[in-house]
Amino acid sequence: MEKYVSFDGVSLAYKRWAGDAELPPVILLHRFGADSALTWIQAGVPGALTRAGRTVVAVDARGHGGSEKPHDPARYGERTMARDVSALIDDLQADAVDLVGYGMGAITALLTAAADTRVRRLVAGGVGAGIVEVGGVDTRVWNRAARLEALRAPDVGSISDPEAREFRQYVDAVQADRLALAAQVAAAHDDPIPLRRITARTLVLAGSEDRMAARPEVLVHAIPKAVGRFVAGDHVSTLGNPELPERIVEFLQAP
Repeated sequence: MEKYVSFDGVSLAYKRWAGDAELPPVILLHRFGADSALTWIQAGVPGALTRAGRTVVAVDARGHGGSEKPHDPARYGERTMARDVSALIDDLQADAVDLVGYGMGAITALLTAAADTRVRRLVAGGVGAGIVEVGGVDTRVWNRAARLEALRAPDVGSISDPEAREFRQYVDAVQADRLALAAQVAAAHDDPIPLRRITARTLVLAGSEDRMAARPEVLVHAIPKAVGRFVAGDHVSTLGNPELPERIVEFLQAP
């Protein structure tokens, strides 16, 4: 993996697949608790994009994968991660990029596109009305306090919330840094996002059974040049649907 240093000195890792240098690179931003490999490579997205001739850059967010993992919540939040993305665009010396984000990565991508006009096209997956109504991850269905408790608990057996216990088991199985993830949960973005500032053509891509992406049409209507599509699945199984990479490539390659 390649590395770059972001605006505050944190070192971030990414994997690059070469494609047509005349086309903007596609930057992939993964979901919370997983890295680029678990989110994107398993879903076949880099392969589909490279077959379409695109250069692909899959970055591990701070606290995840091969990137540095500070434990201070002040070093986290999707707004901070959006600055990481702009720093990556600088490092790539790209005049324009396409962003594809899922879950936490979608929130980061939306914040980046609202602040950085180098974003040409944007795919926001795994998110819906929660972006507009609560400013980020939909905490009406995603219990932040329970996730924090689960990540900080000394052992799985002490976790009472079933969904939080399942999440902790997943985190332990993939050997993620629990304290780094807890820092991100504590700092997760929950302020209004200036969606009207997004100039990029945008695809809101939601799983048909994804509670985290409920009512995606609310988000579509909040972004000036957005369209919405459904893919069968919930928040996790959508990533295993072979239609997902097809829809991403189709949107990014459209005239």
